[in-house]
Amino acid sequence: SPSLPFSTRGHFVCVIFALSSCSKGSSSPRRKMPAKKAATEKKEEPAKAPAADKKGAKKVAKPAEKAKAQKAAKAVKKTIVKKKVTKIRTKTRFYRPKTLKLPRTPKYPRRSVPKTNKLDQFQILKFPLTTEAAMKKIEDNNTLVFIVDVRANKRQIKDAVKRMYDIQCQKVNTLIRPDGQKKAYVRLTQDYDALDVANKIGII
Repeated sequence: SPSLPFSTRGHFVCVIFALSSCSKGSSSPRRKMPAKKAATEKKEEPAKAPAADKKGAKKVAKPAEKAKAQKAAKAVKKTIVKKKVTKIRTKTRFYRPKTLKLPRTPKYPRRSVPKTNKLDQFQILKFPLTTEAAMKKIEDNNTLVFIVDVRANKRQIKDAVKRMYDIQCQKVNTLIRPDGQKKAYVRLTQDYDALDVANKIGII
């Protein structure tokens, strides 16, 4: 209006211009979004819905999980922790524990022919001695003298004499001669006479 000062007049003109521009902007037709952007927005909208569902499901499952956790906590409290007991050792030696040892049960014999006893009475007693010293032993000490197998021991010699001549021996002494042969002095019991046995063998 002509009555207003110059400064206020300019201010009102600016306000009117601003209001007119706003009204024009509102009346202008809305711009359309490009087709690509609209498609992406449409795709995004349904994808958000299941996420909301998942959250809802989690909220429903929380009480069950809480109960499960409480149950586990109770079980942990109930369990008694046992202390490991170490074995007190009183010896400096360590032995393996004794385990079950079963006897052998072969499915077939490993040898087709069983072993024969090589040291039988015929192998042990080689021959009787007929020297003067041996004869003196027969007469004085009731003792027979034999050359025997080197591998034979006193028990085997005693058993061989019993089998061969059917006589009982009281005692057997042995020695190995310088030529490597074994000599056995077989003393008979009082029930048997060495002279009779010598005659029976054929020494005298």
